[in-house]
Amino acid sequence: MTQPKIGVGVLIVREGRLLLGRRRGSHGADSWSAPGGHLEFGETPEACARREVLEETGLVVGKLAKVAFTNDFFIAEKKHYVTLFMLTEDVRGTPQRCEPDKCAGWEWFSADELPQPLFAPLETLLQEGGLLPLLTGR
Repeated sequence: MTQPKIGVGVLIVREGRLLLGRRRGSHGADSWSAPGGHLEFGETPEACARREVLEETGLVVGKLAKVAFTNDFFIAEKKHYVTLFMLTEDVRGTPQRCEPDKCAGWEWFSADELPQPLFAPLETLLQEGGLLPLLTGR
């Protein structure tokens, strides 16, 4: 890859808990990630967030907030991503495993019980101090 790609990660919070899925079949396999994916040409980050959440979880997203971005290098895979993080507490439905080849399943986690390993962009957000305040409101 000669240019960075843009990813969109969607932090879905319900009752103080974050929705995460265990990745399969792609870079970062076996790590825990928020729903999300690649920003497509002509697509807004909000539209990408809604599309990816629906495709991956079956949840319908309402209001979204732009909250952070990370810059991550996947050396072994020769990939570079800038990930735009969106936050929502406005979702309808129950998470479903809509893409079993890409996700082993969805679970809710509180800030003090985040699973390991986290997908690199989410880990970067945590290390930079941008994740826990979003979950705890502090």
